[in-house]
Amino acid sequence: MKGEKRFRRILRAVSHFFIFFLVFGFVITCSTMLFVTVLSESTGLVLTDENVSLSAKLTFWNAVLLSLLFTVVDTVRRKWTVDRPVRQITEAASKMIQGDFRVRIKPSAHFGAQEQFQEVIACINTMAEELSGVETLRADFIANVSHEMKTPLAVMQNYGTLLQDPDLPEEKRLEYAKAITEASRRLADMMTNILKLNRLENQQIYPKAETYDLSEQLCECLLQYETVWEKRGIAIETELEEGVSIVADSELLSLVWNNLFSNAFKFTDEGGTVSLSLSADDRFAVVRIKDTGCGMTPEVGAHIFEKFYQGDRSRATQGNGLGLALVKRVVDILQGEIAVESTQGVGTTFTVRIRRTGNELEKTR
Repeated sequence: MKGEKRFRRILRAVSHFFIFFLVFGFVITCSTMLFVTVLSESTGLVLTDENVSLSAKLTFWNAVLLSLLFTVVDTVRRKWTVDRPVRQITEAASKMIQGDFRVRIKPSAHFGAQEQFQEVIACINTMAEELSGVETLRADFIANVSHEMKTPLAVMQNYGTLLQDPDLPEEKRLEYAKAITEASRRLADMMTNILKLNRLENQQIYPKAETYDLSEQLCECLLQYETVWEKRGIAIETELEEGVSIVADSELLSLVWNNLFSNAFKFTDEGGTVSLSLSADDRFAVVRIKDTGCGMTPEVGAHIFEKFYQGDRSRATQGNGLGLALVKRVVDILQGEIAVESTQGVGTTFTVRIRRTGNELEKTR
C-alpha cells in the first residue's frame, strides 16, 4: 500500500514536470523566435547554423531548468496548501466515523492557505462539535431512561414476588396489586411521553392549525382535575377573558395545559390555591397558571425544561421529568413563549404566550 502511494507521488511529480516543460518550452521557443526574427530584420544580421544550434540548446536546457524549478515550487506549494489540509480533513473524518467526536482541526494560518479549505475545516469542526453534543445527549438520555425504568420495574418485581405468598391477607393483596398497577401506569406514561417527545423533536408531528376558543379549552382541561382539588381542598381562582379565539393546534396545546395543571396540583398542598388567568391582545394570548405550592430555587428553575430533571425528588414517584420538556418543545413548535417565576415556599407561576394567528404555524410545515 505504501509502495503504491509512493509510486503515485513519483508519477504525479513527473507528470507535473512534463507539463511545465511543455508549457515553458513552447513559451520560450515562441519568444526566442520572435526576438531573433525582429533582431535579424532590424539589423540585417544573418544567423548561421552554428548560431541557431547553440540557441536551440540554450533554449532547451533553459526550459528544462525552469520546468524543474517550477515543479519543485509547485510540489512544495501543493504539499502545504492542498495535501496537508486534505490529510487533516481525511484523518478527522476517519476519527468521527469511528465515533470520536472530540477531534478538531486547527485552521491553517500560514501564507497561501486556501480560503476554501479553511471554510471546509470550519464546517468539519462545527459538525464534530454538534455531533459531540448529540452523542452526549444520547448517552445521557439512555442513562436517564434506564435509571427511571429501574424504580417502577423494581416495585413491580418486589410486589409481584410478595403476591405469590398463598397466606397473604386480602387487604395486603389489594395493596400490593394497587402498587403494581401504579408502577405500571407510571412506566406506561413515561414511555408515552418519550415517544411524544421523540416525535416532536424529529418533526414527525406537524401543527394542524384550526380556529377555536382558547378559554373553553382551558376550562375543559382544568375540569379534568376537579376530583383532585375537591379531595385535597384546593381553591380554584379563574380570570378568563371571554371570546379569545386562536389559530393553533388544539391537540398539542392540550398537552401544555394538562402538564402545567398536573404540576400545579402536584406541588400544591391541601388547602392551597391554583389560579388560572387568560388575557389577550391582537397578537398574543397570554395564559398564567399559578400555584401556592413549595416553589423552587433559581438553580432548579434553570433546569426544569430539561428531560428527566426533577427538582423535588420527594415527589419523583408522581412524575418522570418529561412533562415540562414536552411543554417547552410544543410551545417552541407553535412559535410561542413560556416563562416561569417561582419563590421557594411561596409558589410558582407559568406564563405562556401563544400567537393568535396561524401564519407562523404554516412556516413550520
